[in-house]
Amino acid sequence: MAENLQLKVSIDSNSGFCFGVVYAIDLAEEYLDEYGKLYCLGDIVHNDEEVARLKKKGLVTISQDEFRELKNERVLIRAHGEPPETYKTALQNNIELVDASCPVVLKLQHRVKEAFDGQGEEQPVYIYGKHGHAEVKGLLGQTNGNAIVFQDIAELDDKVLPPRITLFSQTTKDTRNLYAIRDKLKARGVEVDFNDTICRQVSSRDEQLQVYVKNFDKIVFVSGTLSSNGKVLYGVCKANNPNSYFISSVEELNRDWFGPGDTVGICGATSTPLWLMEKVKEALEGI
Repeated sequence: MAENLQLKVSIDSNSGFCFGVVYAIDLAEEYLDEYGKLYCLGDIVHNDEEVARLKKKGLVTISQDEFRELKNERVLIRAHGEPPETYKTALQNNIELVDASCPVVLKLQHRVKEAFDGQGEEQPVYIYGKHGHAEVKGLLGQTNGNAIVFQDIAELDDKVLPPRITLFSQTTKDTRNLYAIRDKLKARGVEVDFNDTICRQVSSRDEQLQVYVKNFDKIVFVSGTLSSNGKVLYGVCKANNPNSYFISSVEELNRDWFGPGDTVGICGATSTPLWLMEKVKEALEGI
């Protein structure tokens, strides 16, 4: 049996669920405790381990197609928010919505709708966000599908841009990228009505991680592979400590990453549960 590496392991106190995810999960558990079953429109959080935990408690994840066929049931709207069409369907099908939309996302939806209703075709709405992401679908719905979504400025390189646009961002995108996009659009002669709509709880983690990861020999970043925020924050870790490793579950840990007595920092996305990071810590201490 291999000798224990005696790793010195710490968990980043700033990592783990953001308040929007905490609210959604608390609300789900409250209803599950009372009724034993609750439908959820899409994964409640982009973390397979947490989804599996709540599934055992009675949370049933459904697709949009399944939602449209559902009647007389109770359905959770997760923190990412939903487009207006979802609320219309719920009314038609006598569905009770348990709305856990994040307040930051709801505020952004309102701002996108206001901009679209106020300016329309004269000043199109552009959204910097991931194609097909749940939050982005909700934002797009505020414009009846007419906003332009792009996840990389290169997507706009061969496009003829209007003289003036309104620019928003998905709440979990990288702040520096957003400002760089604004500057590139201005350099192309576009007048940009700029809105920094990145969640500060998310963006502040960027700055905190830059400092945190430099204190350790190795970093283990724990996140679901579908988490946009996870991809951004892992990039921050890797840029500031090249010895950073991405895992989604304890089983993905590799002893070969570590040396005897290494200091190891564990951090995660806004969708990473604390209990999972604690499991990773326990496993590392046993290596």
